[in-house]
Amino acid sequence: MKFRMNRKTAFAPALMALGAALPLQAVAAWPEKPVQMVVPFGPGGANDLMARVAATGLSKRLGQPVIIENKPGAGAIVGAEYVAKSKPDGYTFLIGAAGVVTNSMLRAKMPYADSDLVPVGMIAVAPSVIVVNSDFPASNLKELIAQAKSRGKEGLTFATAGSGSTPHFVEEMLKEATAIPFVLVPFKSGQEGVNSVIGHNVDVTSEASIVVLPQVKAGRLKALATTYHKRISAYDQLPTAAEQGFPGVSIGHWAGVFAPKGTPQEVIDRMSRELQEVMKSKEAVDQLVPSGIEPAPGTTADFTAFLNKERTRLGALAKKANMKSE
Repeated sequence: MKFRMNRKTAFAPALMALGAALPLQAVAAWPEKPVQMVVPFGPGGANDLMARVAATGLSKRLGQPVIIENKPGAGAIVGAEYVAKSKPDGYTFLIGAAGVVTNSMLRAKMPYADSDLVPVGMIAVAPSVIVVNSDFPASNLKELIAQAKSRGKEGLTFATAGSGSTPHFVEEMLKEATAIPFVLVPFKSGQEGVNSVIGHNVDVTSEASIVVLPQVKAGRLKALATTYHKRISAYDQLPTAAEQGFPGVSIGHWAGVFAPKGTPQEVIDRMSRELQEVMKSKEAVDQLVPSGIEPAPGTTADFTAFLNKERTRLGALAKKANMKSE
């Protein structure tokens, strides 16, 4: 029996090959237009600063403008949802923070799944710093704990930026390490919490280095420890919590890049490589380090491993403390 092949059938393999090649060609040419990076917070904060330093460097390396768009709201969920539901074409990214990990732990319902945001790479970390008022009678964590014990049932007050915020996690880490509870005082933002400590309304808080170090250097606050894994480059006289005997008190205000699920892997790989080079550059170091921020370049695999570790340890802590979204 002879097999008859019509013209359409004969050309089908060639058409399929051409169709498969077109996306690869598009990826190879990426980016062909400006790239949008969404910051899920208002302008001026640590996340926004880290994003803009990264965007400036990426614009030069990619040959296209990298535009920062601030979309604050709902504990960073507004901006994250926007990116999670964006077209995965390599032109929309999220500058995510801890909320990418913790929001789904604290909320009964989420408008997107954690898996809808794919890790690309870490940008930098603003180490968290535990602070008290400058005239508070403690100069390190052991003296802080001694003060808490001396208060008896009254205890020490601890300012947070709300349930599940980084200061809240620091307080729970201290509680777990010492068995001493603090009286939580929630505020709408970390800056409000810092101001309450400066004003003698609350005893202690923990906030990003970029927020508190200027106040420490001005004599309005006293730094007791950084909760980062190493000393802060711009303030290396401050010991870490681990150095003071509290290795479990470990967390930072980090920023990293995420892409919508389905973004071509070639695009993610290219963005990751360029981001690493940007964060290793003298320009990025010179802009971030003096303000207390530590560049944290690494591979996508490094970032993914970090996120998985954070989900496990912070999830256990949130469950134990019964943290819920307010």
